[in-house]
Amino acid sequence: MRRSNLIILVLALAMGGIAAFMARSWIERHTTGRAEVPAATVVVAAAPLAFGTVLTAENVSEVAWTAPQLPEGAFASKTELFKDGRRVVLSAMDKSELVLRPKITAPGQRASLSVLIEEGMRAVTVRVDDIRGVAGFILPGDRVDVVLLRTETQRGETENSADVLIQYVKVLAIDQLANERQDQPAIATVAKAVTLQVSPAQAQKVLLAGNVGKLSLVLRQPAEGRLAEGGRITDGDLPGSARREAVAKPVVEKVAAPSLIQAFKSDTVKVIIYHGIDEKKYDVIHQVSE
Repeated sequence: MRRSNLIILVLALAMGGIAAFMARSWIERHTTGRAEVPAATVVVAAAPLAFGTVLTAENVSEVAWTAPQLPEGAFASKTELFKDGRRVVLSAMDKSELVLRPKITAPGQRASLSVLIEEGMRAVTVRVDDIRGVAGFILPGDRVDVVLLRTETQRGETENSADVLIQYVKVLAIDQLANERQDQPAIATVAKAVTLQVSPAQAQKVLLAGNVGKLSLVLRQPAEGRLAEGGRITDGDLPGSARREAVAKPVVEKVAAPSLIQAFKSDTVKVIIYHGIDEKKYDVIHQVSE
């Protein structure tokens, strides 16, 4: 028994040594392979960057990126970012946010409003005041509806109406401010102009409507992409409107009851009655119903 136990012990030690050697080899092999892969980097904003900021080596930085691939539109290094010329910020970025191609201009391009317009779209400006501009709470990047208010006179009657002109259009700028990251409206100065991104046909509607009546903006929830059913609202649709009451309340005319003479046509007929040799004539009214 002692000899068999000794043999088992020797075999166990040998197998343990072999397992330890194999584990060590596996760890060394994988550790060496990982060390050979160069660490990737990506360019991020080193500080908050507003619209129109010129990118420099000081306001961007390179940070390590462990994922197998870089995000689409990202830059691996500052050298890649600035190799073709200077770039300007189009969409405001926070600190440590990735610098992506859609958020900056092409090399040497100016940061103008035209760069923000999507392909096939146009920019049109609407004049507003503190009421028609939703009290100044509309900011760049918001979505709005444009409503046309006008007064028309037909057949001597004046009618006010409101028509939804276009829906769910993007606000590009307020006055000359195009910073989408502005958190609060400018309270000191109420906006006088709002620039919208519209299609060519919508731009024509807005320009024509500006000469027909007044344009007002209605602020929308950005995530609501569904268009609402638009229609015309007039004075008659408002509660308490005289025109609405006239339509809703039937007109009752008082008609006098016809008299017997009005109800019948009258014809006079001569009747002769003989009493022996006496002759008497009578005028009898012959009544015929209509």
